[in-house]
Amino acid sequence: MPFVSSATPQADILLQIKDMVKIIHTLADHDDDVNCCAFSSSLLATCSLDKTIRLYSLSDFSELPHSPLKFHTYAVHCCCFSPSGHILASCSTDGTTVLWDTQNGQTLAVMEQPSGSPVRVCRFSPDATCLVSGSADGTVVLWNAQSYKLYRCASVKDGSLVACAFSPNGNLFVTGSSCGDLTVWDDKMRCLHSEKAHDLGITCCDFSSQPVSGGEQGLQFFRLASCGQDCQIKIWLISFTHTLGFELKYKSTLSGHCAPVLTCAFSHDGQMLVSGSVDKSVIVYDTNTENILHTLTQHTRYVTTCAFAPSILLLATGSMDKTVNIWQFDLETLCQARIAEDQPKQFTEDWSEDDVSNWLCAQGLKDLVGIFKMNNIDGRELLNLTKESLADDLKIESLGLRSKVLRKIEELRTKMKTLSSGIPDEFICPITRELMKDPVIASGSGRAGSAAMAHGPSHSAACGILPDQGMNPCPLHRQADSQPLRRQGSPMAIHMKRKQWKIGSAKRNVRVP
Repeated sequence: MPFVSSATPQADILLQIKDMVKIIHTLADHDDDVNCCAFSSSLLATCSLDKTIRLYSLSDFSELPHSPLKFHTYAVHCCCFSPSGHILASCSTDGTTVLWDTQNGQTLAVMEQPSGSPVRVCRFSPDATCLVSGSADGTVVLWNAQSYKLYRCASVKDGSLVACAFSPNGNLFVTGSSCGDLTVWDDKMRCLHSEKAHDLGITCCDFSSQPVSGGEQGLQFFRLASCGQDCQIKIWLISFTHTLGFELKYKSTLSGHCAPVLTCAFSHDGQMLVSGSVDKSVIVYDTNTENILHTLTQHTRYVTTCAFAPSILLLATGSMDKTVNIWQFDLETLCQARIAEDQPKQFTEDWSEDDVSNWLCAQGLKDLVGIFKMNNIDGRELLNLTKESLADDLKIESLGLRSKVLRKIEELRTKMKTLSSGIPDEFICPITRELMKDPVIASGSGRAGSAAMAHGPSHSAACGILPDQGMNPCPLHRQADSQPLRRQGSPMAIHMKRKQWKIGSAKRNVRVP
């Protein structure tokens, strides 16, 4: 479901959270646009149109003695660390991908793109055995990262290659092109799938490190985020095993930006997704709910790159304003945000498929989770289920199980009617959840009123007696939302000895002194 800002009460809570993330350092050493930034466990690397790569220590953000790294003769478009952090790869318009020793800044290898075309992106595989480079002519090269030799080469149909990401298990990698095609490759460089993902071109893509359950078949999916010139971020679920094959599923679209999105990245724990845009803003999303956690607006020009640190809650964002901002997340505030997100949504029709699954488990219907997921039952579809659809469409054979599901759904429908009506709860019968008709307002001095009020407002409502205005003041607008109360005589007193009232169709008598 596409993201809509403040679609739920929880979203409003999150948007009110202040100081969840704060800027702790700004790096302003580059002489031109910052194109990319990347973290290792102890270092931050940045590269720029000024042809250099700079290395900083995460302990105090001081630049290393052997920085900047200089070799490229044209703009450096991308840089990335090997999993160990000992090697840094950089690629450039000069058609080369260079490997650097991060401890001394020495070049380990210079790998030239076969076509000589400008290299736009490079990425290490999770096991550090391979390196992928993609160029402006659409060529994809898989290099042996130990021998520095070309292993496989292929190309996409149209456009320049501008994005690349490996799945966390290393079974596949994804490339994105300036024509908007998302292409999936296995570790042998075989094309598994190609799909038009963004109409105006892809700019970046990234995998979450945390797997997602795939339902009954037990498949393990990984989240993939892609962003593009269409101002959108799209979330995909990808799975690939040599026995079960490949599967790609579109999940949702995030539309927080109002201009082309140039970069996106998941946090190391997979709980957050960050994006940067031509609108000069950086947006931090909660990955599970897809709500906006924070919007950062400190950059003065396009935000071109963003990256999370692997072991600490740091975020780096780079821009065409020639700066890199370092942001730190407050763990306590972040936990508060996640707790707020974990609260169930008030309106059932807003539930996602995962919310429905959680509800089934809470109702003791865990065995039905797989069936509901297979049929894409979200909150709206849940409320529309009937005994016929449970039997014929979902193939639930047990009559008792169908009856239990229908009872639970009916409870949700009743609750939905109450929530959407705006009627105060004290005007609703706690037993039938129906609006009470002709309720009696009891004075606190009366025997019936006193007895009822001794048990609290809920007991009074169950007895058809509403609290006196003096005992429990009620704003006038709450009465306006409900059926007007009937009074006889003075508005300050009730001069009635006997009054009939009914809940639904049942009539009862209540004596009021």
